[in-house]
Amino acid sequence: MMFMDTEISSEDVSILQMSDSFFPTGLYAISNGLEALSHVKKLKSKDISQFIAVYLKQVIGPSDYTALGKAYESCKKGDLTDLLNTDENLYFMRIIEETRSASVRSGNQLLKCVSYFVKNKKMLKDYQNGISTGNATGVFPVSFGVATWSLGIPKNKAGLILLYSFTVGIIGAALRLGRLQHFDGQQIIHELRPVILESVLTNIDRPISSMWQFAPGLDILQMKHETMVSKMFIT
Repeated sequence: MMFMDTEISSEDVSILQMSDSFFPTGLYAISNGLEALSHVKKLKSKDISQFIAVYLKQVIGPSDYTALGKAYESCKKGDLTDLLNTDENLYFMRIIEETRSASVRSGNQLLKCVSYFVKNKKMLKDYQNGISTGNATGVFPVSFGVATWSLGIPKNKAGLILLYSFTVGIIGAALRLGRLQHFDGQQIIHELRPVILESVLTNIDRPISSMWQFAPGLDILQMKHETMVSKMFIT
Protein backbone atom coordinates (compact mmCIF):
# COMPACT_ATOMS: atom_id res chain seq x y z
CA MET A 1 0.00 0.00 0.00
CA MET A 2 1.28 3.48 -0.88
CA PHE A 3 0.96 6.35 1.56
CA MET A 4 0.82 10.00 0.53
CA ASP A 5 2.60 12.63 2.60
CA THR A 6 -0.22 15.04 3.38
CA GLU A 7 2.29 17.82 4.12
CA ILE A 8 3.08 18.11 0.41
CA SER A 9 0.89 20.46 -1.60
CA SER A 10 0.62 21.89 -5.09
CA GLU A 11 2.13 25.10 -3.72
CA ASP A 12 5.30 23.16 -2.95
CA VAL A 13 5.54 22.25 -6.63
CA SER A 14 5.14 25.96 -7.46
CA ILE A 15 8.03 26.72 -5.09
CA LEU A 16 10.25 24.36 -7.06
CA GLN A 17 9.03 25.84 -10.33
CA MET A 18 9.77 29.44 -9.29
CA SER A 19 13.19 28.63 -7.83
CA ASP A 20 14.32 26.74 -10.94
CA SER A 21 16.72 28.54 -13.26
CA PHE A 22 14.71 26.92 -16.08
CA PHE A 23 11.94 29.47 -15.43
CA PRO A 24 12.17 32.03 -18.27
CA THR A 25 12.87 35.39 -16.62
CA GLY A 26 16.18 36.21 -18.32
CA LEU A 27 18.02 36.46 -14.99
CA TYR A 28 20.73 34.14 -16.34
CA ALA A 29 22.02 37.14 -18.33
CA ILE A 30 22.63 39.26 -15.21
CA SER A 31 25.85 39.34 -13.18
CA ASN A 32 25.03 42.39 -11.00
CA GLY A 33 28.48 43.85 -11.51
CA LEU A 34 30.46 40.64 -10.97
CA GLU A 35 31.64 40.75 -14.58
CA ALA A 36 33.06 44.26 -14.08
CA LEU A 37 34.75 43.16 -10.85
CA SER A 38 36.30 40.16 -12.61
CA HIS A 39 37.98 42.54 -15.07
CA VAL A 40 39.82 44.43 -12.32
CA LYS A 41 40.49 41.65 -9.82
CA LYS A 42 41.48 38.01 -10.00
CA LEU A 43 38.51 36.59 -8.12
CA LYS A 44 38.73 33.72 -5.69
CA SER A 45 35.92 31.74 -4.12
CA LYS A 46 35.96 33.83 -0.94
CA ASP A 47 35.68 37.05 -2.97
CA ILE A 48 32.55 35.81 -4.70
CA SER A 49 31.07 34.69 -1.38
CA GLN A 50 31.72 38.13 0.11
CA PHE A 51 30.28 39.81 -2.99
CA ILE A 52 27.02 37.87 -2.58
CA ALA A 53 26.88 38.45 1.18
CA VAL A 54 27.19 42.22 0.77
CA TYR A 55 24.39 42.21 -1.79
CA LEU A 56 22.13 40.16 0.47
CA LYS A 57 22.78 42.29 3.56
CA GLN A 58 22.94 45.74 1.99
CA VAL A 59 20.67 45.57 -1.06
CA ILE A 60 18.52 42.49 -1.67
CA GLY A 61 17.37 42.03 1.94
CA PRO A 62 16.42 45.58 2.97
CA SER A 63 15.12 46.66 -0.45
CA ASP A 64 14.08 43.79 -2.75
CA TYR A 65 12.83 41.49 -0.02
CA THR A 66 10.97 44.33 1.70
CA ALA A 67 9.32 45.31 -1.58
CA LEU A 68 8.39 41.70 -2.30
CA GLY A 69 6.78 41.34 1.13
CA LYS A 70 4.87 44.59 0.76
CA ALA A 71 3.67 43.65 -2.74
CA TYR A 72 2.54 40.27 -1.44
CA GLU A 73 0.54 41.87 1.38
CA SER A 74 -0.99 44.38 -1.05
CA CYS A 75 -2.23 41.49 -3.18
CA LYS A 76 -3.71 39.77 -0.14
CA LYS A 77 -5.63 42.94 0.72
CA GLY A 78 -6.55 43.67 -2.89
CA ASP A 79 -4.96 47.11 -2.53
CA LEU A 80 -3.76 48.12 -5.99
CA THR A 81 -2.80 51.65 -4.90
CA ASP A 82 -0.47 50.24 -2.26
CA LEU A 83 1.01 47.84 -4.81
CA LEU A 84 1.68 50.61 -7.33
CA ASN A 85 3.29 52.71 -4.58
CA THR A 86 5.66 49.86 -3.75
CA ASP A 87 6.53 49.50 -7.43
CA GLU A 88 7.32 53.20 -7.72
CA ASN A 89 9.42 53.31 -4.55
CA LEU A 90 11.61 50.38 -5.55
CA TYR A 91 11.98 51.53 -9.15
CA PHE A 92 13.40 54.88 -8.13
CA MET A 93 15.80 53.23 -5.69
CA ARG A 94 17.46 51.56 -8.70
CA ILE A 95 19.89 54.37 -9.48
CA ILE A 96 21.87 52.51 -12.16
CA GLU A 97 20.08 52.56 -15.51
CA GLU A 98 21.47 49.20 -16.66
CA THR A 99 20.31 47.46 -13.50
CA ARG A 100 16.96 49.23 -13.42
CA SER A 101 16.15 48.31 -17.02
CA ALA A 102 17.18 44.68 -16.50
CA SER A 103 14.96 44.42 -13.42
CA VAL A 104 11.97 45.80 -15.32
CA ARG A 105 12.50 43.47 -18.28
CA SER A 106 12.82 40.42 -16.05
CA GLY A 107 9.80 41.42 -13.98
CA ASN A 108 7.61 41.88 -17.03
CA GLN A 109 8.77 38.57 -18.48
CA LEU A 110 7.95 36.87 -15.17
CA LEU A 111 4.42 38.30 -15.15
CA LYS A 112 3.87 37.39 -18.78
CA CYS A 113 4.84 33.79 -18.11
CA VAL A 114 2.80 33.38 -14.90
CA SER A 115 -0.30 34.99 -16.42
CA TYR A 116 -0.06 32.44 -19.25
CA PHE A 117 -1.06 29.65 -16.88
CA VAL A 118 -2.72 31.57 -14.00
CA LYS A 119 -5.97 33.05 -15.27
CA ASN A 120 -8.13 33.94 -12.29
CA LYS A 121 -6.10 36.34 -10.12
CA LYS A 122 -7.47 39.88 -10.27
CA MET A 123 -4.44 41.58 -8.71
CA LEU A 124 -2.15 39.93 -11.24
CA LYS A 125 -4.29 41.29 -14.07
CA ASP A 126 -4.66 44.71 -12.45
CA TYR A 127 -0.91 45.04 -11.95
CA GLN A 128 -0.24 44.15 -15.57
CA ASN A 129 -2.86 46.68 -16.64
CA GLY A 130 -1.06 49.25 -14.49
CA ILE A 131 2.14 48.50 -16.35
CA SER A 132 0.37 48.78 -19.71
CA THR A 133 -1.01 52.21 -18.82
CA GLY A 134 2.30 53.50 -17.47
CA ASN A 135 1.20 53.53 -13.83
CA ALA A 136 3.70 50.80 -12.87
CA THR A 137 7.01 49.46 -14.14
CA GLY A 138 6.96 45.75 -13.25
CA VAL A 139 10.29 45.95 -11.41
CA PHE A 140 11.30 42.37 -10.64
CA PRO A 141 10.95 42.00 -6.83
CA VAL A 142 7.45 43.51 -6.91
CA SER A 143 6.47 41.34 -9.87
CA PHE A 144 7.86 38.36 -7.97
CA GLY A 145 5.68 39.20 -4.98
CA VAL A 146 2.60 39.38 -7.22
CA ALA A 147 3.52 36.16 -9.03
CA THR A 148 4.19 34.12 -5.90
CA TRP A 149 0.98 35.36 -4.28
CA SER A 150 -0.89 34.33 -7.44
CA LEU A 151 0.58 30.83 -7.13
CA GLY A 152 -0.31 30.49 -3.45
CA ILE A 153 3.31 30.35 -2.29
CA PRO A 154 3.67 31.56 1.33
CA LYS A 155 5.34 34.96 1.69
CA ASN A 156 8.31 33.73 3.72
CA LYS A 157 9.07 31.04 1.18
CA ALA A 158 8.64 33.51 -1.67
CA GLY A 159 11.33 35.67 -0.06
CA LEU A 160 13.55 32.66 0.43
CA ILE A 161 13.22 31.81 -3.26
CA LEU A 162 14.20 35.37 -4.20
CA LEU A 163 17.34 35.35 -2.07
CA TYR A 164 18.33 31.82 -3.06
CA SER A 165 17.79 32.52 -6.76
CA PHE A 166 19.92 35.65 -6.54
CA THR A 167 22.72 33.66 -4.89
CA VAL A 168 22.55 30.92 -7.51
CA GLY A 169 22.44 33.52 -10.28
CA ILE A 170 25.70 35.12 -9.14
CA ILE A 171 27.37 31.74 -8.79
CA GLY A 172 26.17 30.81 -12.27
CA ALA A 173 27.68 34.04 -13.61
CA ALA A 174 30.97 33.26 -11.86
CA LEU A 175 31.01 29.80 -13.43
CA ARG A 176 30.48 31.19 -16.92
CA LEU A 177 33.17 33.79 -16.34
CA GLY A 178 35.56 30.97 -15.44
CA ARG A 179 36.09 32.30 -11.92
CA LEU A 180 34.61 29.38 -10.02
CA GLN A 181 34.26 25.60 -10.08
CA HIS A 182 30.94 23.83 -9.50
CA PHE A 183 31.91 22.29 -6.14
CA ASP A 184 33.11 25.69 -4.91
CA GLY A 185 29.78 27.20 -5.95
CA GLN A 186 27.84 24.63 -3.94
CA GLN A 187 30.07 25.27 -0.94
CA ILE A 188 29.30 29.00 -1.15
CA ILE A 189 25.55 28.32 -1.17
CA HIS A 190 25.97 26.06 1.86
CA GLU A 191 28.03 28.62 3.78
CA LEU A 192 25.68 31.50 2.97
CA ARG A 193 22.64 29.77 4.48
CA PRO A 194 22.81 31.80 7.73
CA VAL A 195 23.12 35.06 5.76
CA ILE A 196 20.10 34.19 3.61
CA LEU A 197 18.05 33.24 6.66
CA GLU A 198 19.07 36.38 8.55
CA SER A 199 18.08 38.54 5.58
CA VAL A 200 14.63 36.92 5.54
CA LEU A 201 14.02 37.28 9.28
CA THR A 202 15.39 40.82 9.51
CA ASN A 203 13.39 42.27 6.64
CA ILE A 204 10.18 40.28 6.59
CA ASP A 205 8.09 42.88 8.42
CA ARG A 206 9.98 46.01 7.40
CA PRO A 207 7.57 48.79 6.35
CA ILE A 208 8.02 50.32 2.92
CA SER A 209 8.96 53.65 4.56
CA SER A 210 12.11 52.07 6.00
CA MET A 211 13.17 50.26 2.84
CA TRP A 212 16.84 51.02 2.12
CA GLN A 213 19.97 49.94 0.33
CA PHE A 214 23.58 51.06 0.70
CA ALA A 215 26.40 49.51 -1.26
CA PRO A 216 28.29 52.30 -3.10
CA GLY A 217 31.10 49.96 -4.12
CA LEU A 218 28.61 47.75 -5.92
CA ASP A 219 27.01 50.80 -7.55
CA ILE A 220 30.40 51.84 -8.92
CA LEU A 221 30.94 48.35 -10.35
CA GLN A 222 27.58 48.59 -12.09
CA MET A 223 28.55 51.97 -13.55
CA LYS A 224 31.81 50.52 -14.82
CA HIS A 225 29.93 47.66 -16.42
CA GLU A 226 27.74 50.12 -18.34
CA THR A 227 30.83 51.52 -20.07
CA MET A 228 32.46 48.19 -20.94
CA VAL A 229 32.81 47.68 -24.69
CA SER A 230 32.80 43.89 -24.67
CA LYS A 231 30.70 42.00 -22.12
CA MET A 232 28.96 38.69 -21.59
CA PHE A 233 26.19 39.93 -19.27
CA ILE A 234 23.68 42.79 -19.47
CA THR A 235 24.58 44.01 -15.95
